[in-house]
Amino acid sequence: MSEEADAGHDDSEDATDAADAATADASPSTERGDDAVTETALADEVAAYDDALAKEVAALEREAVESGERVEELESSLRRTKADFQNYKKRAKKRQEQEKARATESLVSRLTEVRDNLVRALDQEEGADIRPGVESTLETFDRVLGEENVAVIDPEPGQEVDPERHEVMMRVDSEHPAGTVADVYKQGYEMADKVIEAAQVTVSDGE
Repeated sequence: MSEEADAGHDDSEDATDAADAATADASPSTERGDDAVTETALADEVAAYDDALAKEVAALEREAVESGERVEELESSLRRTKADFQNYKKRAKKRQEQEKARATESLVSRLTEVRDNLVRALDQEEGADIRPGVESTLETFDRVLGEENVAVIDPEPGQEVDPERHEVMMRVDSEHPAGTVADVYKQGYEMADKVIEAAQVTVSDGE
């Protein structure tokens, strides 16, 4: 082979080696570029997640604050309601006591009228007939009892005995049927259909 041919072969090899070197130098640069893009995208995703998380945390914090304010509002309302109820109970009790006092005062004022009539009957001269005065006083007293819804229990002889309204004192011979009222020993009283004192009676044996 001539010297010119050897020189041409050497130049061709040098060109091939230069191309390989250029290719080798270019590959790492491309990989580093791809890595940089991936890191940027990951950083953006992390930043977006952090932003979303921060917004969620802020929303939860606002909700917690609002819930706390609502709880305080409800507790305050409950305290006011309790205070109002206690005040209502006090006012109701005071009003009840006042009404009771007025009712008692009204009854006492009417009873004093009965007492005045009795005093006048006793002030009559000795030996005077005070029966009319006593009868008038009794009528006044019965009127007062009636105004208080009090009725006298005064069964008629021969009437069936009522265990709830009559207290049997003894059994006696009588012309009335056996088991019925023979006589009234003491009258009783009932108020608003409730017996406050049973009438004391004797009961007939029917003999």
